[in-house]
Amino acid sequence: MLAIVCPGQGSQTPGFLRPWLELPDFRSRMTWLSACAGMDLVHYGTEADAPTIKDTAVAQPLIVASGLVSLLALFEHPVEGFRSVSAGAGHSVGEITAAAAAGVLTAEQAMVFVRERGAGMADAAAVTPTGMSAVMGGEQSEVVAHLEAKGLTPANMNGAGQIVAAGTLEQLEDLKADPPAKARVVPLPVAGAFHTEHMAPALDRLSAFAGAISTHDPRIPLVSNKDGLVVHDGTKVLERLVTQVSNPVRWDLTMETFKAMGVTGLIEIPPAGTLVGLAKRAMPGVETLAVKTPDDLDAAHRMVREHGVLEDDIEPAWRLVIAPAKGTITRAPLAEGDTIRPGETIGQVVTARDAYNAVAPHGGRIIEWLVEDEDPVSPGQPLVRLHPAGA
Repeated sequence: MLAIVCPGQGSQTPGFLRPWLELPDFRSRMTWLSACAGMDLVHYGTEADAPTIKDTAVAQPLIVASGLVSLLALFEHPVEGFRSVSAGAGHSVGEITAAAAAGVLTAEQAMVFVRERGAGMADAAAVTPTGMSAVMGGEQSEVVAHLEAKGLTPANMNGAGQIVAAGTLEQLEDLKADPPAKARVVPLPVAGAFHTEHMAPALDRLSAFAGAISTHDPRIPLVSNKDGLVVHDGTKVLERLVTQVSNPVRWDLTMETFKAMGVTGLIEIPPAGTLVGLAKRAMPGVETLAVKTPDDLDAAHRMVREHGVLEDDIEPAWRLVIAPAKGTITRAPLAEGDTIRPGETIGQVVTARDAYNAVAPHGGRIIEWLVEDEDPVSPGQPLVRLHPAGA
């Protein structure tokens, strides 16, 4: 099973787009997305220096556009990606890239949305000088307690012994001088305390724009960085894209979901490297690849062939409803032969923290249940098989 992951802010480096412009049509596609974003992303990805592309209003559109255009080199025809990728996810702003790649948003919608996200978060960050630092090592509960005692927010729970702290620059300086036990603190090249209450002004701005965006349901299982859930509803994906600006990122739970789904190969798209580094430590046994330049495409194409699951491009004779999370299934009172509507709930998955509805995105007639009531299930596990007729 193949997962595609999309990096977040801080992954960009000066000139990272330069080798990609040698590919046919890459420049013209970046120019088109630049028009949508209202800025010259080709310039920022090739000529601009590190302080310039650290600017949130620049970094976020640059990261999303470069990811979307580079995916066309990995999958020249989008349907190939939809047919072979078993899961997708994005870290922070990379979740916009993942949503567009999964068909929830168009590329143009994604660029307008990320333009407003970046501008809104930059404005919010300008109110109070804030930032973020990675805390490497230490025991997780002790690190979190140490951060909270200093008034900091554990904004990114990245797994593999990494937690990102966010807060004011004074709080981060205090943390650097007094790190948690057995941990070291590394300042990050970002311009604000993202995924914290400091970003609340951006939340209102994005909520207003989201009301005008039409969505489609994801074409592949999309794992949310909020809680590791598989989200099937396009409107729910958009809601999460809005609220994530002030909510912590749980990349640790995202990787746990990948493992539970049985992912065997993971490819990170440009600007790549960060998420593969986390996966190597947290997902042992999974083949990983950071696609940094076009020189990595041959290896990426091989991984798609070896780990991708290809299906015939025909109308399915049946469809599966899968579990959104790890937990215990409580089935709805539905029997084989019953017809259910698109979006109808077929049961609930109860976890240690909450209960989540298992929804049939397309509807249809129940052919067979694949689980019994109260069975333990994993995210992505098939629960019921449907025939599309009668949906």
